[in-house]
Amino acid sequence: SAFETARCLQSAGLHIAAYVDSRSDTTIQGDFPIFRGSVVSNTAGRGDLQSITLRHMGGEDKISADVLAVSGGWNPTVHLSCHMNGRPQWDETTQSFLPQSGAIPGMVYAGAAAGHMSTAACLRSGSEIARKVISDLGAKAASLTLPQAEDTPYAIKPLWSVNTRKGTRAWVDFQNDVTVKDIEQSVLENYRSVEHMKRYTTQGMATDQGKNSNVTALAVLADVTGRGIPETGTTTYRPPFSPVSIAAMGSEGQGKGFAPERFGSTHQIMLERGAPLIEAGLWYRPSYFPQAGEKTWRQSCDREVLAVRHHVGVCDVSTLGKIDIKGPDAAKLLDFVYTNTFSTLPIGRVKYGLMLREDGYVMDDGTTARLSETHYLMTTTTAAASQVMGHLEFVHQCLHPEWDVSFNSVTEHWTQFAIAGPKARQLLSAVLDHPLKDADWAFMSCGAVSILGVKGRLFRISFSGELGFELAVPSRFGDSLFRILITKA
Repeated sequence: SAFETARCLQSAGLHIAAYVDSRSDTTIQGDFPIFRGSVVSNTAGRGDLQSITLRHMGGEDKISADVLAVSGGWNPTVHLSCHMNGRPQWDETTQSFLPQSGAIPGMVYAGAAAGHMSTAACLRSGSEIARKVISDLGAKAASLTLPQAEDTPYAIKPLWSVNTRKGTRAWVDFQNDVTVKDIEQSVLENYRSVEHMKRYTTQGMATDQGKNSNVTALAVLADVTGRGIPETGTTTYRPPFSPVSIAAMGSEGQGKGFAPERFGSTHQIMLERGAPLIEAGLWYRPSYFPQAGEKTWRQSCDREVLAVRHHVGVCDVSTLGKIDIKGPDAAKLLDFVYTNTFSTLPIGRVKYGLMLREDGYVMDDGTTARLSETHYLMTTTTAAASQVMGHLEFVHQCLHPEWDVSFNSVTEHWTQFAIAGPKARQLLSAVLDHPLKDADWAFMSCGAVSILGVKGRLFRISFSGELGFELAVPSRFGDSLFRILITKA
């Protein structure tokens, strides 16, 4: 209620410059200026509100103000009936959408959902409906004394928009900056349907999902198209009604949840070195490795960056998804799921790939290496590994079951380290059984190597801008190799 809000603000010490009511016959009285039969036709101010323009039968007046609050009636919560495919209907008395009686078997409506707007009327309606439902179930309802409550008659005069001067914007959806002119332009472009107008203007697509503006927008659309609101219709509501709380989104920062935890083979080293861990697709990865004397994360990160730029750095990248793809039609599968071609990739070479969803949006990206004529190794981002694996299964089982190809997730089979920096070759030569020469391993090449007697793979790729390699060994050797690399680096 705008009037009750004004009274409460005044009692809290705020100065009410004007209470503006478009109804000429209202009888409300207050200890502040009340302008009946008037509307706010303009606002002024740069950076913040400074004044409003008041339009009435006698002309216009300007009133100084730094806050403008707008009240436009009440919209009953009809979401539950909509979630069950019930279409709301327009009610002229309350100027709102209400559920259709009997549209959903077994569902009855009470309170505001039945058109009762005062608190006392809602209590009476709820009590009556509850007693009827209990009686219909064959039980006897206990007598109930209702508490005293506000019982102000609900009277509303619709005012969906105010005619303004040319060039003045009249807002409908304050969160998405949708104006009356935007809706008029939507109709001019022949987007006359509610659903089309909504998408053309982005009406109701902000965080409130139209709770504050949809009815006004529908009424403006009805006026522009020369139809009534019942003929114009409304959009439906999707679950949930209550938005996800900010506290729920930040809950992971308060402690462990119920999601499973995945740890790599070098997890113990990260704990020993005091690395703060962050979650990525259920995996726990180090954010940085602090050293004595460093008081902030920035100091640690700057040191690590300079080490890679001027010397060499080692990073465990094992959590990146790894999918082993084999078969005569392996190349066909890769050509199908990536935007670029992999069937022409030479053996012993690596290529960056971009993967799209069925609707054309980016699903994932990563590198894929060709290990032999019919054998590829695909890498994915950490968080999307399972999604990509599911997509490959879908393509093979549903779209091309005739292809002779198999693929398996081998993420946990291999521990992989990115080694980057000007001295990356020297560090690799210290652990490889056959030291690297400057001319060896061209950019985006790959192949088998021997690391201190252990068979592994080497990839000449870099995501840092520096000379870089990725060295992979079976996971059971990951912890030992990481310690050796750190010592030699």
